[in-house]
Amino acid sequence: MGRERERTTCCVVGGGPAGMVLGLLLARAGVEVTVLEKHGDFLRDFRGDTVHPSTLRLLDDLGLADRFEALPQRHVHSVQLPIGRGGELFTVGDIGSLPGKYNYVAMVPQWDLLDLLADEANREPSFRLRMNTEVTSFLMERGRVTGVRYRDRAGGSAGELRATLTVACDGRGSLARALPELGLREFPCPMDVWWFRLPRRASDPQGLVGNAGERFLTAMIDRGDYWQCAVLIPKGADAKYRAEGLDRFLTSFEEATPWMRPGTGTADRDTRPRSWDEVKLLDVRMDRLRRWHRPGLLCIGDAAHAMSPVFGIGINLAVEDAVAAARHLAGPLRAGTVGLGDVRAVQRRRWPTAAATQRLQRIAHARVIEPLLQGRSQAVGGEPLRLAEVLTKAPWLKRAPAYFLAYGAGRERPPAASVRRSG
Repeated sequence: MGRERERTTCCVVGGGPAGMVLGLLLARAGVEVTVLEKHGDFLRDFRGDTVHPSTLRLLDDLGLADRFEALPQRHVHSVQLPIGRGGELFTVGDIGSLPGKYNYVAMVPQWDLLDLLADEANREPSFRLRMNTEVTSFLMERGRVTGVRYRDRAGGSAGELRATLTVACDGRGSLARALPELGLREFPCPMDVWWFRLPRRASDPQGLVGNAGERFLTAMIDRGDYWQCAVLIPKGADAKYRAEGLDRFLTSFEEATPWMRPGTGTADRDTRPRSWDEVKLLDVRMDRLRRWHRPGLLCIGDAAHAMSPVFGIGINLAVEDAVAAARHLAGPLRAGTVGLGDVRAVQRRRWPTAAATQRLQRIAHARVIEPLLQGRSQAVGGEPLRLAEVLTKAPWLKRAPAYFLAYGAGRERPPAASVRRSG
């Protein structure tokens, strides 16, 4: 087949949370936008599912609160971490103490959220979502990105989509990261993550549950009838741990979470992972582009700043990037005047939050996670433990980390033209 040539005002590469939010906001503001997603659907087993108050308030602003609340979900009102020699649980973020309607984190399968955003965006005449469409390279003219080349993964055809502005929302594997002028800066990470499922019983805890084991940490996401389990292991230890055997790991895991042991509670938990094939590895990276833009191109979300899973706020930072981008770019895109200064303004707005969050994650890596993963739990009992004790004794102080978890450094507001009030 011949190469098709098409045109749009804004080409959004990647149909994750940032890409879908940006596409919806721009389309509602009257901008012609095309979102290219390489997969055929949004179903992924292991993705982050935390929807924080910042995103909940955005959905309310967009008139989607009722539809979102109808999705199956769990609500988390506080964040507890195991700190100290005995792994005592301390509440380090009391989100429930924050004022307002949305003082919780909603645990919702990400595919449900993306389906909701896609359905709403498809109601806009200027919006197009193209699934099974993989971007293979950028189109360049006189030093400017003028669109993308793509491949239809279902039919095998190739094409070109020219755009006034291309926005990379395709995560840490983004093609934009190969552009040397953007200057990728990497930070060391002490851990990788294993993902797997375990059945959940009605007698189990609810929400987001953390535990500490021997040289690993867990975060367990309540999905209703099963747990989505994340286990933090030392960086590069995947092959070594697998060689020690699945049974040994599961025994250690159950020692850290005694309520998960088979035969306890109301029913036997007899569907543990049977082989390592059921345990997926995520290679954790943390990095940040020095420049998120070049003429005709903007990077946001993980494409601009890949976050550690610590605090579980990467998705919500990406959504806030999309909201800021829509607010800065909707007018210039609609008028046909978007320039380098407009995309620079997005980075100036969002860079401080991304940098500050990564700085806090690096502190958590060095002072809490790495010592625990290296078997030096006694090294964790100092400053973090004292801080946790202070937060416990002075509940009003919990609002500071709670606000950061909920909203980051500050709330981003969508373009006025994108707002639809419920009711």
